[in-house]
Amino acid sequence: MADKTIDELCAALVAKREKAALGGGEKAIAKQHDKGKMTARERIDAVLDPGSFVEIDEFVEHRCTNFGLEKTTFLGDGVVTGYGTIDGRIVYVFSQDFTVMGGSLGEMHAKKICKVLDLALTNGAPCIGINDSGGARIQEAVDALSGYGQIFFRNVKASGVIPQFSIIAGPCAGGAVYSPALTDFIFMVDKVGIMHITGPAVIKSVTGEDVTSEQIGGARAHNATSGCAHFFAASEAECYAQARKVMSYLPSNNMEEPPFMETGDDPSRTEAELREIVPTTPNKGYDVRDVIKKVVDNGDFCEVQELYAKNIVTGFARVGGRVIGIIANQAKFMAGCLDIDASDKASRHIRICDAFNIPIVTFEDVPGYLPGLNQEMGGIIRHGAKLLYAYSEATAPKITIVMRKAYGGSYLGMCSKDLGADVVLAWPQAQIAVMGAEGAANIIFRKEIEAAKDPQAERAELISEYKVAKRAEKIEEYKESFANPYRAAQRGFVDRVILPEETRPALYQALLMTESKSELRPKRKHGILPN
Repeated sequence: MADKTIDELCAALVAKREKAALGGGEKAIAKQHDKGKMTARERIDAVLDPGSFVEIDEFVEHRCTNFGLEKTTFLGDGVVTGYGTIDGRIVYVFSQDFTVMGGSLGEMHAKKICKVLDLALTNGAPCIGINDSGGARIQEAVDALSGYGQIFFRNVKASGVIPQFSIIAGPCAGGAVYSPALTDFIFMVDKVGIMHITGPAVIKSVTGEDVTSEQIGGARAHNATSGCAHFFAASEAECYAQARKVMSYLPSNNMEEPPFMETGDDPSRTEAELREIVPTTPNKGYDVRDVIKKVVDNGDFCEVQELYAKNIVTGFARVGGRVIGIIANQAKFMAGCLDIDASDKASRHIRICDAFNIPIVTFEDVPGYLPGLNQEMGGIIRHGAKLLYAYSEATAPKITIVMRKAYGGSYLGMCSKDLGADVVLAWPQAQIAVMGAEGAANIIFRKEIEAAKDPQAERAELISEYKVAKRAEKIEEYKESFANPYRAAQRGFVDRVILPEETRPALYQALLMTESKSELRPKRKHGILPN
């Protein structure tokens, strides 16, 4: 047989590329589009800079011969892998192709994913996984299960070293959900992304419950109720825009600083409106996001887990072009009390910020931990301890702004000086105390109340007097001592008492001051998180 010419060989390569690009074929692609879903390659093009994607392993095929599977092979084996750029920075990516055997994962499919994870870790670059799969390829049995295990191992190995994103743009069920759960952020597309361990049929057969996939695994369920997801998107296009935005706040790896961006917003800018947003009355609500947006560059705040544990707000922003991570009590919900979900949400965000050298800024207005049997029996002690642990463990710059209430253990839990805050700023209305005025009055005046002819009436009178500023001498003394920021400042627990409008420039100065922070901790393998 005559040797082929270079033109013939090149033509064969082009034809092979074109075949690989079709995945499961034109009919399968049309079916994917009919479901309102993008194809694997369209998704990669949507998340990366235009024209930047470089595909690798496009000609990989499975080698399984069980149940006649050798008769069904596709170039790429159901997942598109490679690398490209986001805002000019290298990012590795894999995108499961549902048009090829339902995006099912087998041995070679998993090896492709493992390769990009290895490359991402070796080269210190983020990795984005786009999930759209029917799960493990049953014909490949234990090889498929082994593939998942190898992916999980790499997710954990890369954790805290490189940013890892998971985008749920189709079904993700069974053991497959654990890879996204091991990554830093999960993005879900409404009415498209599904994530659950067991499906409705299994639940029906075991428990008798009638549920839908959307109820147990939809984007809203995981963003608002379970807390398993971090971003909710109404469409795929919105989802990929979210991923690009979040990536803009993160360094490529844990050895780099977060990316500086010139925003054009003067870091010395003051905001007189901050005086009006937070009421001086301790029990009046407000939206802490209004405070955040006045302080950060151009009011641009990227909130994380917006729909979950609404009594605490987490996210990313910039001040003077410098990236910050934000934790803020939300007085608008549950008076800003800390509970199980809020503790979990905040502690995880703190650890992500710390892992990637992002200064942690805490806006504090917290009355305490949420009381109740459900909270106690649900383990508020161990969940609340996660917050203490995360702040104490963090070595990134930590800046706390006490806006109003800071009571008891929750004052400590929101990054006090004792938990390693580098800078603590307080507004004039800040109240740093063991408890609020009403509770303090009950204790201070306990003997007087017990001695009164009508204890209930006496108690009500004393508290009423306190509230309307007709305070008894001892209550006035208590307030002078504790219901203001100056006693804490006197003892060095508050570094500066500032006017509300000075918050932005004061925060910027604190960021500059802590920019070169270096803190050594005792050598250890790792700490033990509260369970």
